[in-house]
Amino acid sequence: MAALGIAAVAIGSMAGSASAQSLLEKIRNGDAIRLGFTNEPPGAYPGENNEPLGLVNAMTLDILKRMGTTKVEAVVTEWGSLIPGLQAGRFDIITGGMYIKPERCRNVLFSEPIATAKDALIVPKGNPEGLHSYEDVRDKGLTLATGAGYTAVKVAQDLGIADDKIMQVAGPPEIVQAVKAGRAAAGGFDYMIATRFVGKDQSVELADPYTSPVSSDYPAIAFPLTDQAAVDAFNAVLKDYLGSDEMMASVGEYGYGKGNLPDGTTTAEACNR
Repeated sequence: MAALGIAAVAIGSMAGSASAQSLLEKIRNGDAIRLGFTNEPPGAYPGENNEPLGLVNAMTLDILKRMGTTKVEAVVTEWGSLIPGLQAGRFDIITGGMYIKPERCRNVLFSEPIATAKDALIVPKGNPEGLHSYEDVRDKGLTLATGAGYTAVKVAQDLGIADDKIMQVAGPPEIVQAVKAGRAAAGGFDYMIATRFVGKDQSVELADPYTSPVSSDYPAIAFPLTDQAAVDAFNAVLKDYLGSDEMMASVGEYGYGKGNLPDGTTTAEACNR
């Protein structure tokens, strides 16, 4: 992690000069495209040599290749720093699988959706508190763990879970650890990510049945507000790429199947929900 930190600082120090160029200009000039994401398998995470791994990064690399470049640099940061980092020019796009939300649409430009996503609730093995919804957590006065900056924070607040009962942590590993240690009764985050963690740790499980407080979400690639041309070019490639043999071969190892493909909801619709 120290190496990742050094790399991030080094890349960040160059942001002032590089950020003045648009994504398409950087591709034409042969400059590396900086991908901003956090460590959240299977969506996006760094490899041993800081290479960008995960299903969202795999899709992005394929699309960027079609757009004319294979030169990328990974910038790993905390989830809550992704939008500020994009705005500050520390990276060129966010590949962390960020959900399209109205409040985010005011701060970044999104590509069209790259998937249809659902959420999940993880609980200790055996679900001792009998939790099957956020309302159950609220009604029993228990603590919900989720990621700082996650959509789940606002959802929990809107449902009436007190702020002191919403534990905001760095990401999925910390959510799982909070539930395992008994500091939180349940953890709320993305279904695909939750399934991956549950498959590796027998001390937690998915709440089943589970009633989600939200409809499906739509992850996408985020761009600076000033780079509409790059969004248009990216979307043009994405349209033919989605569901292709090339795409399914790239994302299959991360658990993405045909059932995860976008359902037809557009970015404009998601931004106005």
